[in-house]
Amino acid sequence: MKEHGVEFIQGLLLAFACMVILMPSYLRLLHWLGLGKQIRMDGPGSHLVKEGTPTMGGVLIVAVILSLAFLFNALDASTYSPLFVLAVVGALGAIDDYLNARTGFGIRGRHKIIWQLVVAIVVAVYIQNHFSFNGVRVPFVGNFEVTNTILLPVIDRKIELGAILFILVAIFAIVGASNGVNLTDGLDGLAGGTLVFAFITFLIIALLNDPPQENLAVVNAIVIGAILGFLWFNVHPAQVFMGDSGSLSLGGMLAVVALITGQVLILPLIGIIFVLEVASDIIQVASYKLRGKRVFRMAPLHHHFELGGWDEEKITMRFWIVGALAGMLGVTLFVASIPK
Repeated sequence: MKEHGVEFIQGLLLAFACMVILMPSYLRLLHWLGLGKQIRMDGPGSHLVKEGTPTMGGVLIVAVILSLAFLFNALDASTYSPLFVLAVVGALGAIDDYLNARTGFGIRGRHKIIWQLVVAIVVAVYIQNHFSFNGVRVPFVGNFEVTNTILLPVIDRKIELGAILFILVAIFAIVGASNGVNLTDGLDGLAGGTLVFAFITFLIIALLNDPPQENLAVVNAIVIGAILGFLWFNVHPAQVFMGDSGSLSLGGMLAVVALITGQVLILPLIGIIFVLEVASDIIQVASYKLRGKRVFRMAPLHHHFELGGWDEEKITMRFWIVGALAGMLGVTLFVASIPK
């Protein structure tokens, strides 16, 4: 543990340093390629000044995380899936960012969902098969498993219902978290800061797990350092945006980390900001279609407060505070649920 304790700090600091050193050259490349953000006209009018700000910052985040994970040899069964999701969903996001910057239109939403579902299914099945999860861990209750089996005639194989339950929960968590972070990425520093607190929480949980998941904790530390380095350039007024390459991939990765630590049921608490952003968007759309009326001034939630007169920095900082408190509650809930 002592050796890994040093690696946590080294990984975090090296990831931060790599981002801070590489970003200026990366920004010049993005400017040269003309990969600036095209702002939607149906968003808040105050955002029009952000037109042309380089996007695809997530590509550098993903590259730094993957490179340092290999450098630190933090590779085992607990980290393969998170890194796979980071890379594959990051590729989807990068394509979407590129198309958006070039044409103003990215990949259609349903096409992105299909890509995410395919990745989520593959990862969920891998995790279930490798770790033999047949249910989920419920706080204060313990493992909730279903051991009844059914026969799948097509492949002539029996499978436990608990495995199916876990796979369905995993798919929902990965796709939901990926899109939740994506919706949150609407203000300078908002998604990045809330992600930092979420990954810090799961770093602690990984270390407190029995047995400790040290390589997973090292990867989390690298992620935290990379996002902090990105925030150096992303806080208001942002010099670069994360884009879908970062938000979709990091959201999906966060969900996979929650699954592998066995704490997917407290992910909605730890990622409460992402949940609220998605919920506000769903409520707004449903209300308008069913009643012809809007519940919020604009969705997702951060735009509601923005149109209510809150400064962008105030919204971001207050959401960060909520994210930090939610992370503390998540760790507290985890510790209180550890069998004595």
